[in-house]
Amino acid sequence: MQTQDSTAATTGTAATTGTAAVTTGAGTVLCEDGLRRPPWAARDPLLREYYDTEWGMPVRDEAGLFERLVLEGFQSGLSWVTILRKRPAFREAFAGFSPDAVAGFGDADVARLMADERIVRNRRKIDAAVTNARAVIALRTEGGLGELIWSYRPEQTPQPRTMDEVPSRSPESEALAKDLKRRGFSFVGPVTVFALMEAIGVVDTHLTDSHRRGSSGVWTRETVT
Repeated sequence: MQTQDSTAATTGTAATTGTAAVTTGAGTVLCEDGLRRPPWAARDPLLREYYDTEWGMPVRDEAGLFERLVLEGFQSGLSWVTILRKRPAFREAFAGFSPDAVAGFGDADVARLMADERIVRNRRKIDAAVTNARAVIALRTEGGLGELIWSYRPEQTPQPRTMDEVPSRSPESEALAKDLKRRGFSFVGPVTVFALMEAIGVVDTHLTDSHRRGSSGVWTRETVT
């Protein structure tokens, strides 16, 4: 998720998107189940499930990374919960996010996607998904998308106590965005890339007293508190 929601900012970028009216500087919310979550994950059941089970957990496989990269691009300017609700339709429309399948999309496929009311019908974003699928395939000769993205894991991860302490970009996301663009990817600015890095566990931006802090196994509780 990114922070380009009109009413909120994601985890500085990724996390808070999709929430409506996140208070600036807010810390975690004590939910009815006794667990602490950031405000964006405490408001909507779908976001809560995503936060508790998926967001921030390591993703290294090519198709999984491609899916998240595409969805982060589609989320730009929208709320993350909108993308989550459309995710099953996106998966169907984009052939399960198989890079090989999407790379082969032609004009007829683009027309089909533009007519599909279940997804976000944005021609630039659709074109970017096809372009990025082809770039993913080209990367296979150099170790693959996972190796490239994870090579930008920083030595330390942020330690935000409140939402306004969560960064929206980092030196690593800026460098990775440039690297991806150099390799033919599009819709991969440093904010979008940082959101991706948060979502797949490359960095841990869970608030320090969240019940999910340090849960990824990438960053142990000793290194993130």
